[in-house]
Amino acid sequence: MRKFLFKISFYIIGIAAVLLLLGSYADGNTDDNYMHFAVEKPQNIILGDSRSVQGIVPDVLKTKLSVPFDNFSLNIVQSPYGPIYFKALKRKLDPDTKNGIFILTVNPWNLSLNNIVKKSEDFPEENSPFKNMYFYNMSPNYEYLIKNLDKSWFRIYLDREEVGRSNTFLHKDGWMEVQIDMNKDSVAARTAEKTEYYRAMLENYTLSQERIKALTDIIDYLQPKGKIYLVRIPTSKNIITLENKRFPEFNGLMRDLARKKHIRFYDFSNRPDDYVYTDGNHMFRESGKVLTSQIADSIKTSLKKSE
Repeated sequence: MRKFLFKISFYIIGIAAVLLLLGSYADGNTDDNYMHFAVEKPQNIILGDSRSVQGIVPDVLKTKLSVPFDNFSLNIVQSPYGPIYFKALKRKLDPDTKNGIFILTVNPWNLSLNNIVKKSEDFPEENSPFKNMYFYNMSPNYEYLIKNLDKSWFRIYLDREEVGRSNTFLHKDGWMEVQIDMNKDSVAARTAEKTEYYRAMLENYTLSQERIKALTDIIDYLQPKGKIYLVRIPTSKNIITLENKRFPEFNGLMRDLARKKHIRFYDFSNRPDDYVYTDGNHMFRESGKVLTSQIADSIKTSLKKSE
């Protein structure tokens, strides 16, 4: 028995060594979320969903505001506003933050719930990596790879950035750079499909008091640590029209919240034709840089007024 255990220990050590080596190659190609858990804790942060992870470019903010940013947005299923996202933010943000800049992107979808959801255990983000992660600043982050990687660890090495960036490459600062066919017909087809997707969702979703409360709690948590800005990112005209028809009160609610909390609300959704979209819902990367620059200019103006 002792000999058997001695022999098998070599196999276990060997397997562990291989996994440790493979995990060391994890990067922005590994999956769409890994890098959110493998960088230093930031003091300036962007919150939201897939619209903001693709549409707000931290490097542009850094250039214009002279401080580094981290885009801590995932997608509408994994990072809507709620207790799980709030808990993740507390683990992500540098605890010594005092003069941070916080951009909280809002839209009807990351503040709503499907009407069939009756219990918090059924919230979609219950399956988010935010639910099971403790460490947010480890590199390599083996906790993430063990708990959340849904492919072979050998793919980490085979798909590493050194070989070539993936079509959805997650930068270290949290920006997802999407490479996609921008041929006019391809964009039109994707936009039509995405529009129908949202049209089908409309009647099944309602603004959620639980989500609005979580957003308010996040604002209260961040307020002593710096300046907060609510931002509504534009989409194509057909999608924004659907949203405004189903949720006509949304912008008013955000303005009221901003007034109550003495923060700024920047609504860019009334200028949908100023930007290019990959599918009607998400910003094309060059338009994202333009939007980010406009957000930065608005923040700079606000900061000057508060001096």
